[in-house]
Amino acid sequence: MTTRHSPAKLREAAGRNLHERIANTLGTRIVGGIDPPGSALPTEVELCATLNVSRSALREAFKLLAAKRLIISRQKVGTLVRPRAEWNMLDPEVLGWHLQAAPTDAFVNGLFEVRMIIEPAAAASAAERRTARALAEMEAALAEMTTHQHDPANLSPADLRFHQAILDATGNYFLASFGAVIDSALIASFQLGWTAATRPPGFSLRQHEDVLEAIRAADAAAANAAMTRLLQSAVEDVRAALVRRHLAGAH
Repeated sequence: MTTRHSPAKLREAAGRNLHERIANTLGTRIVGGIDPPGSALPTEVELCATLNVSRSALREAFKLLAAKRLIISRQKVGTLVRPRAEWNMLDPEVLGWHLQAAPTDAFVNGLFEVRMIIEPAAAASAAERRTARALAEMEAALAEMTTHQHDPANLSPADLRFHQAILDATGNYFLASFGAVIDSALIASFQLGWTAATRPPGFSLRQHEDVLEAIRAADAAAANAAMTRLLQSAVEDVRAALVRRHLAGAH
């Protein structure tokens, strides 16, 4: 059965998609440093001409960016880019814009610092609270990783599933939400890490196995230590990928 939408509904959807696209364009410019923190965006007249959009669509896009705390409008000054510390970095679109603009060293370091604070402790908690169902989910994700170990496109989602299963196993809804909030950034870091790894895929897979075995054994200290080692290796690989990207860009 074909669903029919009224002309009004179609116009509403088109308008929404337009201001979302405008916000995507401006958000990528901001996080990419074209319009850095503290700077004023071009005037509405200039942006409307550059983007070939109406003033009403532009203002709707501004509302989206303001809600994510990227910009603020001030009378007689214009629209300013907020300091980076005020941005809602856990907003999925803000994370996505960072990835579109190519992740910087600061972005990667910040992401892994947060992961290092949260995930080893989550692994320890999972070791104390895991259920048979949670262990089965981790095992299935690890089996999928093993199957796709030479295929980063399918390996990365399986890697995310493994880490999400650990967060879920804590039984803490706030921790469980962590992976869902930053899944795009985690997938990007997994892809960078797996493609840049100087060690064979089996090395990282064994590290994941160590985490799983510690959780299965209900050994919280070992789970914490194993996750810490895994993340340390992962950030080394991602940093190596960024160095190679910088070198390639210099030539």
